[in-house]
Amino acid sequence: MNNAMKSDVKSDPPLYRPDARALNVLLVIGFSSVGYALYLRYLAIENSTVGLACQAGLDTWLCATRALVTTLFNHSVFGWTALAIAALNLVRPSGVLFGAALAVGGFGVVLYNVALSALALSLLVLSLARRAPEPA
Repeated sequence: MNNAMKSDVKSDPPLYRPDARALNVLLVIGFSSVGYALYLRYLAIENSTVGLACQAGLDTWLCATRALVTTLFNHSVFGWTALAIAALNLVRPSGVLFGAALAVGGFGVVLYNVALSALALSLLVLSLARRAPEPA
């Protein structure tokens, strides 16, 4: 191709890729989400001492958080929320949507909503192959 033909050819828009700063923020979001979910699972939900104390009527923030998280994962809220946000991110890639889906998906994978959350996280990987949105 000569130079005249090269200038007439439109280049494809770039793929959606978080820059270095956004990637660092996404790493912190992902590790914090999985870390807190692991804390809740092994030190609040599955710990028999905490469970017995909460069932006996202990009124602390840990028992309230335990009850809330148990209700949420029993109704697959983490998985469905992660899937909805990841689908929105697949349609219109955004750093905020990516971070939200990553956080909720990490919670879901650790807190017993594995199938839906894993599907949501795979949609996040697919969203990296999408074209970046046009600037407004």
